[in-house]
Amino acid sequence: MIKITLQYFPFKTDAAFLQIKQTEVAEIPLYLVFFYIHVCSSIFVLLAGFSQFNDVLLKTYPKIHQMIGKIYVFMVLFLSAPSGLFIGLFANGGFYSKISFCILSVLWFYFTLKGFTTIKNKKISLHKAFMLRSFALTFSAITLRLWKVILVNLFHPAPMDVYQIIAWLGWIPNLLIIEYYLYNQSKK
Repeated sequence: MIKITLQYFPFKTDAAFLQIKQTEVAEIPLYLVFFYIHVCSSIFVLLAGFSQFNDVLLKTYPKIHQMIGKIYVFMVLFLSAPSGLFIGLFANGGFYSKISFCILSVLWFYFTLKGFTTIKNKKISLHKAFMLRSFALTFSAITLRLWKVILVNLFHPAPMDVYQIIAWLGWIPNLLIIEYYLYNQSKK
């Protein structure tokens, strides 16, 4: 993900994914701003999220867990999810892709906010459940790209068909896996 992100610097307007978004770049003045906010903040959110489910960090260094968690929450709520919603409105693949990316952004915001409010209310198990959901959606940045490689290599679909499929596959299976995990944890 870092390698993908670095392709866009120093703030190029036609690198990688932006090559196919030239209409948005030319006609929507804020598109590049929101795109770069999303790309830059999401890489940090992804890295921060990976550390948060480490039991050693959580038990040995709870203050570090809290500090990284606050950074994660701030970045998702004020940078990554809102910018994701904005660029989702212009997603490739038409209406269904746009709907998917917008739902993803809204759920990402909601689960993160609920994770934050539940820990403020000292509801640790609910906090963990909501943050797992939040990170499942954060992780969609990786799973979306994995699904794209798999689908393109196996089936060779048309590019816009790929976007319509991966828009949903990038996050729904992640969320279903977390829900299954949480369900199994509740039975113990």
